[in-house]
Amino acid sequence: MKEIKAIIQPFLLSKVVDALKQIDGLPGVTVSEVHGFGRAQAVGSPETITEGGIDYVNKSKLEVVVSDELADQVIAVIREKARTGNPGDGKIFVHDIGDVIRIRTGEHGESAI
Repeated sequence: MKEIKAIIQPFLLSKVVDALKQIDGLPGVTVSEVHGFGRAQAVGSPETITEGGIDYVNKSKLEVVVSDELADQVIAVIREKARTGNPGDGKIFVHDIGDVIRIRTGEHGESAI
């Protein structure tokens, strides 16, 4: 199993989520509104937020846990739909997941996704 986290431009969120929903077997997506900065440190961005003297930019974070078989497809969809070709498009992080437990039933592993 893989956990895929993506930090993307907020204006592309619906486009990415709509495309992810088309993947058969996708268990779901968690979305958070976040802010941060990358290498450019939000310099010159029109949507800069300043907190405590530090500039941040609004981003959307997607999190999904999928079977190993779905991971490449999920990554490809995010890369395709979130890319503008400009700085600030974001990042995708992929982590191995040792176990998942469904709280309601106690199921473990892929059946709990």
